[in-house]
Amino acid sequence: MNPFTPIAAAVSIAGRHGVHVTDPVVLKDSFNIRVHLRPAPIVARIPTVTTLGRPRPLEALAREVAVVSFLAEKGAPVVPVSDLMPPGPFEQDGYAVSFWTYVEHDGDRRLEPADVGGALADLHHTLREYPGELLYLGPALEETTRLLDMLDAPPGVDRGALAELRDDLGLLTVELSGQPGPVQAVHGDAHPGNLLAAPEGLLWIDFEETCSGPAGWDLACLLRSGRLDGRQAVQRYGVDPDDPSLRPLLRARMLQGTLWMLAKARRFPQEAGRAKAALDEWRQARG
Repeated sequence: MNPFTPIAAAVSIAGRHGVHVTDPVVLKDSFNIRVHLRPAPIVARIPTVTTLGRPRPLEALAREVAVVSFLAEKGAPVVPVSDLMPPGPFEQDGYAVSFWTYVEHDGDRRLEPADVGGALADLHHTLREYPGELLYLGPALEETTRLLDMLDAPPGVDRGALAELRDDLGLLTVELSGQPGPVQAVHGDAHPGNLLAAPEGLLWIDFEETCSGPAGWDLACLLRSGRLDGRQAVQRYGVDPDDPSLRPLLRARMLQGTLWMLAKARRFPQEAGRAKAALDEWRQARG
């Protein structure tokens, strides 16, 4: 194994804590890498593309560990941190790594909108009690600003698009700062892909984007998801999907998603077509 890969970094850290890994298997390689450290029931999570918008990945992982540890203690349906070694986060060879419990799940199960909406309502109920300090709408505001500051348009996308995106972010920053209603801890990336269908029920994962904000931010994540009928999910949550207060949050979610797709195309050139499609969709929605 190449000693300077994210997988090697995770295996090395685990070995120092008495975890013998013989067959590491990549579960997902997208914005982050998740690796099952077989035969141990441990999953290593290593930020890759996300470091473009989160230049201090150790801080993001530490926040995630703190939030999930709180939720697990309260009995919320989450995949917990590893109990076989310290969860971290650790740094090794330039990679930030955290460690989680491996959970068997049915990756082919189609989640029903009502189940997802109900699961999010339950999660929000517990998150309202979270005592830690969280940045206000960090994924929508701080990370998008960082991405715009460093992002070069990938091949096939005109550089003028970034100026348009920045203009829209400026308008949204003003709108989002005046959002009505209460502010609480929210998941930050509450789409169905971050729910595992485990034997014990649906379990939330990926709290790396947890922030403070209106509950509507997570509802916008559901409405923007292409994995299910987001309107039905939001109705089950108990909110009218046509509520006007959701509109700037929906625009912000689309802007965020567009920027992350442009960032992803930097690491995966084969994603350039999807990135351009996301940009075209954003432009069309913007009018």
